[in-house]
Amino acid sequence: MKGELIPYKMLSQDAYSQGLGIEILECEIGRCKLGMKVRKEMLNSMNKAHGAITYGLADTAFGFTANTHGKYAVSIETSINHIEALELGDYITAEATLDLQKTKVGFNIVEVKRGNELVALFKGVVYRTSKDWEE
Repeated sequence: MKGELIPYKMLSQDAYSQGLGIEILECEIGRCKLGMKVRKEMLNSMNKAHGAITYGLADTAFGFTANTHGKYAVSIETSINHIEALELGDYITAEATLDLQKTKVGFNIVEVKRGNELVALFKGVVYRTSKDWEE
């Protein structure tokens, strides 16, 4: 399967990401850009987007990007820095800005933005298995 098509297959099988309303905006081998809108059910007790929302979007961008190389890739470590609070109705994007592959291990950085404003920074390490993505 062509690498840039793998994220579309992954999204079609990903109930969690579909439930968040995540959409693929751009995708090529080694880079995916996703977007979503903050909805009422995503707000925490302070009326801001729950941290899990930016994490979920960034983690999905990370996973999709890591898998564009054609092998099943699984997360082994992730972290996020929340920089700005998000409000109801905000449209956010997550884009893999670093995709470094070293044999079986890969490293990714994902920037989460509201427009041009950086709102979260995500780092992920992935293990690439020997299993190929198939049509």
